[in-house]
Amino acid sequence: MEPPRKRAKPGRSPAPAGRTARPRQAEVARLAGVSQATVSLVLSARGDGKGPTISDETRQRVLDAARSLGYVPDPAARRLAAARNNLLGVFSFTATFPTDVQHSYYPFLVGVEQEAAARGYDLVLFTGSSSGGAGAAGPDALSRVRLADGCLFLGRHVPRAELKRLVADGYPVVHLGRREELEGLAWVGADYVSASREVVAHLAGLGHRRIALVREDDDAPASADRQRGFLDGLDAAGIGGGPQAVLRCADPVRELTAERVRALVADGVTAFVAEETDTGAAWRALNSAVREAGLDCPGDISLGLLGSPPADLAGEPVPMGFDIPRHELGAAAVRLLAALVAGEEAAEPLVACAFRGGQTAGPARL
Repeated sequence: MEPPRKRAKPGRSPAPAGRTARPRQAEVARLAGVSQATVSLVLSARGDGKGPTISDETRQRVLDAARSLGYVPDPAARRLAAARNNLLGVFSFTATFPTDVQHSYYPFLVGVEQEAAARGYDLVLFTGSSSGGAGAAGPDALSRVRLADGCLFLGRHVPRAELKRLVADGYPVVHLGRREELEGLAWVGADYVSASREVVAHLAGLGHRRIALVREDDDAPASADRQRGFLDGLDAAGIGGGPQAVLRCADPVRELTAERVRALVADGVTAFVAEETDTGAAWRALNSAVREAGLDCPGDISLGLLGSPPADLAGEPVPMGFDIPRHELGAAAVRLLAALVAGEEAAEPLVACAFRGGQTAGPARL
């Protein structure tokens, strides 16, 4: 077996022996300890004085890292980068691109459109996912987004390998929603952790000591953030509960029955919270099960929704919870993408969610 190779250090040459793949800008950035945008600026030898100032030390560190890796700029990529046409792409990983104003993605898209227009960009909507998902057309299904100067992606479940390839090639990409597990991928997200913690604190203030979270059974970062905030909120209130307070349902409609809700209430649960997703399955299943169980809300049981209520629930009690700043998130994503396209250093902080008092939470029934 071939022994593991040691990591190259700046200043060494030539490129690692036996290497067959072209070194990527992302590798240069990791070795130099800088962002990919900084690497792009240094290696493009931009000298028009309009970009951000890069120190001589940083510039040399990037050049040393590129030399040690044997990095050679891709001429095709350079031609593509030079041919900017003020187009930003938008790609959704939902089964169909949302057009209904009641769709949860609609406010995101309004924010995207308004911010893009304000910055002088046109939008290109890539609708390939409407034929069965982004991966339906094969491993290069995302390659067409390169027609735009950069692309914004939306969706809980993404083709990781294809996005990693775009990032490694230095193509400007922003994901709307946290994606820390994809190294180098820029993203803009909502602060679901703090918002979920605040919902639990509100219920604890009403005297609730047994609270259960209903969520879908996947590992989407938004779901993980909500669960983390929920558990942090339990700990902060001194009521614990641990992972057993989380009900992960692959099929909430089938698994969260009236009988299961009655059993949990009999065991001492006085409040439920559900995560919001683009399907709305967890909240709909919880609401339906509580009604079928004959429980009054908020008299017998309190309910909370970790997200904005579905638009088609008009006329029903407004759930306690928080509102996702979708319009602001869309605008923030465009600002970050525009900065990456321009080769500028940029970062968008987490966007805060606003607490919503609603009508579904009341004092715990003792």
